[in-house]
Parts: sequence; C-alpha cells; structure tokens
Amino acid sequence: MAPPPRRLLLVLLGFLAAASLATLAAAVYEDQVGLADWHQKYIGKVKQAVYHTQKSGRRRVVVLTEENVIASLDLRSGDIFWRHVIEKNNPIDQLSLSAGKYVVTLSSGGSILRAWNLPDGQMIWETNIHTSTSSKSLLHVLSNSKVVKDNLVLVLAGQWIYAVSSIDGVISWGKEFTLDGLEIKQVVQSPDNDIVYVVGIAGSSKLAVYQLNAKTGEIVKDAQESLPDGLCGEILLGSSNVLVALDETRSALFIVDFKGESISYNKVQISEFVQDFSGTVKLLPLMSNGIIALQSSSTVSLLKLKGMDGLEVIHSFDQPASVSDALTITEKDEAFAVVQHVGSQIEFIVKVTSDLTNEIIREKVDIDQHRGSVQKVFLNNYVRTDKSHGFRALVVMEDHSILLIQQGAVVWSREDGLASIVDVMTSELPVEKDGVSVADVEHNLFEWLKGHVLKLKGTLMLASVDELAAIQALRVRSSEKNKMTRDHNGFRKLLIVLTKAGKVIALHTGDGRIIWSNLLPSLRASKSGEMPSALRIYQWQVPHHRVIRENPTILVVGRSGASSVAPGVLCILDSYSGEELNSQSFDHSVAQIIPLTLKDSSEQRLHLIVDSNSNAHLYPRSPDALNSFINEMSNQYFYSVDIQKNAIRGYSLQKSCDFNSDDTYCFSTKLLWSIIFPSDAERISVSEARKMNEVVHTQAKIIADQDVMYKYLSKNLIFVATVSPKAAGEIGSAAPEEASLMAYLIDAVSGRILHRVTHHGAQGPVHAVVSENWVVYHYFNLRAHRFEIAVIEIYDQSRADNKDVLKLILGKHNLSAPMTSYSRPEVMVKSQSYFFTHSVKAMAVTQTAKGITSKQLLIGTTGDQVLALDKRFLDPRRSLNPTQQEKEEGIIPLTDSLPIIPQSYVTHSLQVEALRGIVSIPAKLESTTLVFTYGVDLFYTRLAPSRTYDSLTDEFSYALLLITIVALVAALFVTWIWSEKKELRDKWR
Repeated sequence: MAPPPRRLLLVLLGFLAAASLATLAAAVYEDQVGLADWHQKYIGKVKQAVYHTQKSGRRRVVVLTEENVIASLDLRSGDIFWRHVIEKNNPIDQLSLSAGKYVVTLSSGGSILRAWNLPDGQMIWETNIHTSTSSKSLLHVLSNSKVVKDNLVLVLAGQWIYAVSSIDGVISWGKEFTLDGLEIKQVVQSPDNDIVYVVGIAGSSKLAVYQLNAKTGEIVKDAQESLPDGLCGEILLGSSNVLVALDETRSALFIVDFKGESISYNKVQISEFVQDFSGTVKLLPLMSNGIIALQSSSTVSLLKLKGMDGLEVIHSFDQPASVSDALTITEKDEAFAVVQHVGSQIEFIVKVTSDLTNEIIREKVDIDQHRGSVQKVFLNNYVRTDKSHGFRALVVMEDHSILLIQQGAVVWSREDGLASIVDVMTSELPVEKDGVSVADVEHNLFEWLKGHVLKLKGTLMLASVDELAAIQALRVRSSEKNKMTRDHNGFRKLLIVLTKAGKVIALHTGDGRIIWSNLLPSLRASKSGEMPSALRIYQWQVPHHRVIRENPTILVVGRSGASSVAPGVLCILDSYSGEELNSQSFDHSVAQIIPLTLKDSSEQRLHLIVDSNSNAHLYPRSPDALNSFINEMSNQYFYSVDIQKNAIRGYSLQKSCDFNSDDTYCFSTKLLWSIIFPSDAERISVSEARKMNEVVHTQAKIIADQDVMYKYLSKNLIFVATVSPKAAGEIGSAAPEEASLMAYLIDAVSGRILHRVTHHGAQGPVHAVVSENWVVYHYFNLRAHRFEIAVIEIYDQSRADNKDVLKLILGKHNLSAPMTSYSRPEVMVKSQSYFFTHSVKAMAVTQTAKGITSKQLLIGTTGDQVLALDKRFLDPRRSLNPTQQEKEEGIIPLTDSLPIIPQSYVTHSLQVEALRGIVSIPAKLESTTLVFTYGVDLFYTRLAPSRTYDSLTDEFSYALLLITIVALVAALFVTWIWSEKKELRDKWR
C-alpha cells in the first residue's frame, strides 16, 4: 500500500531539515580559505637594492627595506621569490651580493654577518663579530679578489675591520685601529693590487687614511691630518686618489689627496661654483670618473672634479630629482640615472660618466600623481638583441611604493606603503539605487546551468580535482562580496588605512583591492626637507536624515614635522572617492586628539585637539559646533598619560585660553587630579580604556543560583599597568625578587583608584584590552618561567538591591538612574590568572552590532598569527569542581593553563609578518564580526564567535534546496495521482 501524501511530505521535510542543519559547521575547510578572507604580502619602503641578472636563471632584484625586510623580487612581475622579516631588535644595516650566489647582510651595528642562498633565501651561515661601539657599520665585498679562492667580505664598525670568507663565514683576519675616537667612513679597493684603503674620522676634524694588505690585514702605510672647521661625516670617493668631504656647516667641500706620502687638501666654498646656493647640502652616493652629485633643498647638481683645484658644474636639475649610483657597463665607462618630475610625469634620464653632454636615454613616464616625489633610484642594465645596452630602473616613491621603469613605461608597481599602517577605520559603502543593478549577471542560461551542476556535484562529493578548482574559481568570480554597494548583512565595507608616509588608502573588504588612494599634500615633505608625521584617522561626518545625499567624510590629523611640538595639520577627505575636501594648518601642536560624542547640525563630529601647553582646541570651528559643545562642556573630561614623567593626570575644561582670549574655539584646561608613580618603585608600562563605540547588550549577569550581578559599565574606567624599574627591560633582565607588576583600575573623572593588584615576580612587556566591565592583560611570570594572562571583572554593588522582581515591575529600582563618578562607587572585583603558552604582540576583543554574541579575545602571537580565545576560558569564577548550576551556566572547570586549539587560529596556517595591530569591526549581522590584522602583511576575515546562529552559511546549497523542492512537488503530484487511481479502483470492486 502506498504511503499517504502527508506522511511522505513529513519524511521529505525531515530529510531536507537535516541536510540544511548539517551545513552549519564551525570548521573551515581547505577549499573555503579565500572565500571570506584574504592575505596580502608586502615588504615596505626600499632603502637598498642589488640586481642579479645573470643570463642563466631568473632575473631578480634583492632589496632591503625600512621594515627590516630582505626580499628577492621577480624583475618581470614584481612578485616575491622569497622574503625574510627580521625582528626590529636586530636591524639590518646593509646588504650586498657575493660570488654571484650569496646575499650577505650586516646587522645589529656590525655585530652579525649572515649569508643567504640567492635562489631560495635559505641562510647558509651566520658569524658573530666583536664590536666595541654602536657606530654606523659598513659592508664591502672585495671584487675580483686574488687573495683567496673566494670573495672576502669586509666588515667595518667603529675602530675595527674584519675580513670574512663568503663561503663559510670564517673570519680570516681582524684589525683594530689604535687612534682614539676613530669612526670608519669609507673603504676603497685598489684595482692594481691587493691593497685596501680605509678612511675614517677621529673626533670632528681629524682625517685618517690607512693602507692595508687585504691578505693579512697588516697596515702598510697610514697618514693623518687635521682639517679646519671640522667634518660632518659625509665622505665619498671622487677618483682613484681623491676624496671629497663635506664640512661641518655643510656649506663647503674638502678635496683630499690621500695616496701620497701625506694627506693634502683644498677647501672650496659651494657658493663659488653653484649659483643661487642657499641653505645646506648633502652628498649623493654617485662617485665615478671624477663626477659627484650635490643635492640642496631644491636642486641637484652634477660636478666634475678638476684634481685638487676645485669642482666644475656640468649639469643642474631645477626640478626635484633623484640620482642613482654609478653602474659599470664597460671597463672604462659607467652610467648613472637621474629621475626628475616634469609636470604630471617623471623623466628618466641615463648618462655616461665619460661624456655628460650626451644622454643614452631620456624618456617621460606617466605615473599616478598620488605617489609623490621620487625618493631613490636603482639603475640596472641589460643587453638588447642588437648588442646595445638597455636600462631599467627601480624607483622608490614618496608614498613608499616602488615602480620598475623600462622602455618608457611602468612595467609593474607595488603599493608597499601598506606595510607601514599607523591607523585604521571603516566606512560604509553607498546604498544601491533603485532601478540600477550593479550585480554581476550570468552570461547565458548554459553557463548558469553549468555552474549549478558543478555546485551540486561538489555538494554530493562527486566532483573531480579539476572540477573542485573550477567550483572555487566560480565562487570567487560570482561572489557578491566584491560589489561596490552595501549588503544587508554589513559585510561589504571600506577599510580606510593611514600609512606612515601620510597616504590614505581605501581597501574593499571583499578581496582587499585598492578602491582609491591619496597622498595628502599637507602631509608631504616640505622644501626644507622636514618630514611630517601622520597621527590618526577618524570619522568626520556620517550623513543621516537631512544630509543623507552627502557622502561620508573622514578626518586625518598629523604634524608638519617629526617633533611633538611641530604645528598640526588637519585634512578632510571624501570616503567614497578619497578627494581632499578641505585642509587646515594649525598654529598649535598636537599632543592628544579626543573625538567627542557630540555632533553639529550637519552631522559633523566634534573633536578636541590638545596641544603641548594643555590647551584644548575645538574642531570644526563653526558657531553651530561651538554652541553644541558649550552646552555639554561641563560634562567633558579627559586624561593624559605621561610615560616620561611617570604620571597620569585628569582635566576639565574652562571657557577660554589663558594666552589668547580672542580665540573662542580655544579652551584652557584645569587640572583635577594627578597620580604620580614613584620612579624608583614603578614605571608605567601600558594604559588602556574602553572603546567609546562599544555596545553592551545588558548590564546584568545572571549567575548559577539565579542571583544577579550588575556590571560596572562606566566609560571613564581606565586600566594602567606599572612594573618595577628593573623589570622594565627584556625578559630575564631582573631576578624574580626584583620584579613586580601592579595593575590599577582608575576612574578618569575623579582619579579614584577603584582596584589595585600586585603580581610579584612578574615582568613586562604588558599587553591589555578593556571591554564592558572586564580587563585582560598578559605578562611574564619569572618565578614560573611562563607567560600568564590575568582577568579582572568589576561589578557595581550599588545596584545589588535590584533583585526584587516586584520592585522591577513597579519601577522602584535605580537601573536607569544616572551614574556619577564623583560618588564613591561600591564595587566588587573578581580576578584570576592563567598560564599561557605564547608571547603576545597585540590584543583585541571581538565587537558585534548589538553586543549579544559571546566575546572572544583576538591574540596576536609572536608567531605572527591571530588566536581567537573564548572569553569563557577567562572567567574568574572558574573552579576545580563547578556545581551543576554553574555547569548549566556555562562555567568551565578550572585548569592552570589556557587551551590552545589549532582550529582557533583565525589566520589558519598563514602568518601576518611583523604583526602590529588587530581591529574588530561589527557587521550588521549580530553573529558576525569582521577582523582586520596588519603588520608588514595584511589579513582580513569574518569571524562568528557563537557560530552563525542567525543565518545560513555561505556553503548552503541553494541549488540542492531548489532541486529538493521540485522533487518534493513532483513526488506529491505523482503520489496524488496514484492515490486517486487506487481510490477509483477500490470503488469499482
């Protein structure tokens, strides 16, 4: 007998529900990596580059960057062959190539010499070198050496010189010069014999030249001479026997002959041969056939050395220009490149030192105008098919990007300014307009069917390897994550980042592509060469209601110089286009930036900028903003942390500045309280506060016995950690008896210390994060020789009487009563410490739209990965034997160590090299948060701390659902026909 339609319907619906629930898995499979996350690798601003272009093998350039990265790049595409990110405490000073197969690097002030295999970047050997000074070190590889079978590497630091074998790193010889205060500035190899000339300065004016035997290191000859007026330290080789040195005032040059029996010199004033000379100059590293380059504040001059008589100007470049090092192209000839700006283009010029009147190449290249001026040029040559010389140049721009120029065009470019991000914020994308579809559509019905058949085969696990790859490519191509409009879940946003170079870049969260970029003119280097500094980036205007048609804008604040007392700069940019709408230079410094919760009538957010004199300046400077601020000024307080003076101070605002009463937008500050820690006992290590935009879902916490604990949710709560002076150094620098860590919870309005705890035998560095009513901080326990993470939770006892349900119903409670920091709060604190396996670089906490979803700590480990740790593991109420009620509440049994689950790594198996910061951004979907991690690399992903309880996963098969529904309808129709026929047959019997 056939089953009735209703029973069959229930069976099919049960199967469909089970199939849909099976897709709600928390694990990320290998083929899902890259769908909701992306990873980008960078190297940073290049400061040295060495080419390797042998006929056999791949053509590459090895670079050293300011982010302490050495990398090998493909000259054809700019892709990274290999890369090593070295720790900042081991800075690399210089690199070079040796024997055509080794990359030799000198680091840590000349104390560590390493050799890396050129093809794959594997380290071949490492040699520790004894140096007694921290002066600038030099690296020189002897070319065509006949001393030994392999090339010798000379290392010069302070008064020492070492010769090291490039094959195995064995020190062949070492020599210490006895002249007091000697600092080696230059080394010159003689082309005729195995003689090395070493040039150094003792004090400020004594020049010393030593002639050494490269085989044994013995001093063959030495000469010393005191020069008048002193030297600034810049010394370059002008010809085979002449040095050119810049004097202490940078307005004159010394021409020194050093290969005779004694040192002779001639001093010439730069103004004698350079017209319209003003200011100071510096020598550029271009020395060949008596040609030197001299750069002033606005010009670059090429000079010809006329023996000891003086210099002659051969060519001057009036536009901002950069000059490369000399490149040997024949036995007697060398070439160099000059790159200068001409209007909206850059001009690439190649000259030969033997004939400066002729130009081998003069090409104009179109580049993006938001890259700034040219900073450095590295020239390379190649042989064309007609046996002539061609040239390419690696150009480093002001925004830290690099370009490869060849044959009048940019072959490739890298946006390596993203390796030095200093601040991050997000902006919503535009709303999709009615009647305008920006979604990608399928080309035809055949492609649509083919795609869904592939997805069905993948769901049923019938797809081959090639089909799985096709499914992956189809998912990425047809994904809606790359649209330029908002989605209802809030996944698509703009990540707006500010780099160290003062460039603002907007990245799409879908795939990390650059939407727009802008190198702010007000944050570019001035003509005097003073480098500005970018500070922070904030939301300026998020239009609502009456101004909904306007685009949102962002605020960038910086300084016009590197000093903390340099005048400030303010820039306002359009979030959608990056266009600079307004800029303003301050007549005051920028010591602290305080974004307020207040807005004016045009939805512009108010900001206070505190200068070095503790005066607060209101922006925007408009009457509307001033009125809004004056009405709430009595409720505005702020604090400052002075690590140098080891103090924390709290301030309120007064109506006018003391020094300038005419400026109505300037407010003087009144010191309300201060906490000065004794320097002989404590030093401030870190201070943290809650994020002002953090959303808290509830102020009450229901515990196991149905009791209620009320969170202390004051936004004025700050966390401060101090360490004992001997524990302020590296781990192990102090004994456990000498080390201690003190953690404080302080009210920022009254300065009252709400809680204080001491960890004896603990040492920094300390990393902390504050959220809701709890603080989590990480430190090192010297007694246990392990890292620890401690948690402090603070509760408000003044609301503890609100446990009577009748009072809550009748409204006789104080839950909605305003909180004031001037009343002494009744607080209860719970704390606990746990061992933790890893050292930490950064910490953050997940943020969601409504604050309902469980919190997770995002911990950046020293392995440059991000670990997501459930906050439940850091519950101070954990005990060894929790009761049944506590188990039902979700309290985990107490263990001494926090678990490290491999599946909890947000970055999967990837590394974010030199990780510096983690940012959590709430999406509109409550279960999901967006996580952005930056360092030298960038990583972005979506995270669901409590799983996707409010949505279907991206892997849910809508095609299978459609097929199931169609099959269900067909089955119902067929079953109904069978039932009707059976009923008719039964009636005929």
